[in-house]
Amino acid sequence: MLLLDTHAFVWLASDQDQFTKRGKAAIRESAGRLFVSSISSLEIALLVKRNRLQLPLPPERFVAETLRHHGINEIPVDSTIAMAAATLPDIHNDPFDRILAATALVQRLDLLSKDAVLPRYPGLSVIW
Repeated sequence: MLLLDTHAFVWLASDQDQFTKRGKAAIRESAGRLFVSSISSLEIALLVKRNRLQLPLPPERFVAETLRHHGINEIPVDSTIAMAAATLPDIHNDPFDRILAATALVQRLDLLSKDAVLPRYPGLSVIW
């Protein structure tokens, strides 16, 4: 089972050449068991709003269609995940990435991410 970082979710829909061979293999092996955090929707919408990401569709349609097309399951940010993110060591300053790390740890998922800081979290399995 595999949790997609926000950039991995976007690239799955738009630019799969960005993935490493290992990343592509992890996606194939996790077909039907791919997950994304609901926090990624907020991150995508903010990136589009700030002109740091361009999508072929409005963010809400892009997310909905990508979830449906790729059979990705969405994990909501609940209080357990929020508290786990708050108690993580101060390794990463990005709150989105802290929530993604906490989600992967709480749900016992591997995290597909190119972020070089995330593997420093104890117990977090990061694939790239």
